[in-house]
Amino acid sequence: MLFQFSDFGGIEDIALGLRWSPAQFASEVTNRVAALTAANIKPGSTVVIAHSGSARFFADLFAVWALGCTAACIDPALTANEVETLIKFVEPSAVFADEISSGVRVDVPVLQLAHAADSTAAIPDLTSDLGQPALILFTSGTTGNPKGVVLSFRALLNRIALNRAAMGSTSRLKTLVTLPTSFGHGLIGNALTPLLSGGDIVLHAAGLSLAQNFGRIVDQYRIGLLSSVPSFWRMALKFSDAPAEHTLARIHVGSAPLSADLWAKIVEWSHADVVNCYGITELANWVAGASSRTDAIADGLVGKPWGGEAAIKDSTGAIRETGEGELLVKSPSVMSGYLRRPDLTAAVLVDGWYHTGDTGYIDDRGLIRLTGRIKDEINRAGFKVQPSEIDALLETHPAVSEACVFGVADSVSGEIVAAAVRLAPGENMNIETLQRWCATRLRREAIPERWFVVDKLPRNERGKINRDAVRRLLAGDSP
Repeated sequence: MLFQFSDFGGIEDIALGLRWSPAQFASEVTNRVAALTAANIKPGSTVVIAHSGSARFFADLFAVWALGCTAACIDPALTANEVETLIKFVEPSAVFADEISSGVRVDVPVLQLAHAADSTAAIPDLTSDLGQPALILFTSGTTGNPKGVVLSFRALLNRIALNRAAMGSTSRLKTLVTLPTSFGHGLIGNALTPLLSGGDIVLHAAGLSLAQNFGRIVDQYRIGLLSSVPSFWRMALKFSDAPAEHTLARIHVGSAPLSADLWAKIVEWSHADVVNCYGITELANWVAGASSRTDAIADGLVGKPWGGEAAIKDSTGAIRETGEGELLVKSPSVMSGYLRRPDLTAAVLVDGWYHTGDTGYIDDRGLIRLTGRIKDEINRAGFKVQPSEIDALLETHPAVSEACVFGVADSVSGEIVAAAVRLAPGENMNIETLQRWCATRLRREAIPERWFVVDKLPRNERGKINRDAVRRLLAGDSP
């Protein structure tokens, strides 16, 4: 059998008030498999799971896999039109939901399996082809031209094994899951890695309440492992007291650049090993990670690869083991490709290398340091500016809570640098003062010329600041 439930950890869902042992979890999966068989869902089908983050999600997911089907996970927070776009693109046999918006129009059965009748049937012992698609995860295109990452069972299991090897015994610790399970970070890194390693997972809804009570929740549930994003930590450090029981052993932070300043503050708050993780959905989540205890705390440092190889494509197009340029990765957890988009697949998978679109460098010790995104790079009269680096710098200023730097078209320089900042509560920073502060820390070409003070910054469905949306909203043009 592909999965041995007896080797799993348990699941505790705080919102639903339930706790499943591995045996109870297997029973829930069995009930759902029987319901799917009765609904004529055949092995090899694709189904959409349109809910996220609950124990029921995991039971639905493993029922899909037990039946030999592919799960396409979509974010329930999407609008009705976005959900329709993805469902039509996937062309599934069914949609699984706890609840689905009444405004969503689909032409396939919508099944709610939470109350599937008890079944005594055994989970099918299917001889699954490890090359068969297990997951489809979407990274863009919810309003058109979706980009769905197809991950095989082989890629998924390889990634979990590599995560486990990098994490050691901490992969089996009780884990707090707060991220959406419709994305690789929340699903593979935060949930499936500990669950399949024998660790219990505790599910808690994200939001301000979690941030305000974070330390208490860690103590109450004796959490040893968790993974989240920098924006969550900014809230948690502001609102929550540190945990008192010192159960936290390891913390992953990923999905967005982690500044050295914030990294150090998380270490101080948690007394845990805080790992700056580099993850890519196309490589089944984690690619590398830098430990605060065994590596260093530095802007952009993401350590050595967790399996596979990393290389640099330099400005001449040559692929080198060290140096500066675009980061390339070879990994046993690489995607099969983008769903129905061979053109996009061919553009990023070349001769076994996945072209990340991230810029960085690899030193003589094999350590990777990220510096930005190729598509975000600002070209000001020939001078290249990486906006993520300036984001991180601005966020070290005590008056700045968040920052987003972007390029704006300019008739003289080609592009100039602009910055949107969300000030910390109670601050009323004079922009001229902030610009002078930048002048002592940045070369002239990288200092923002246009500034915008905003109450909030647009984010994409994964919680990252959407740089393109910020540019469109504030500058009304594109670089």
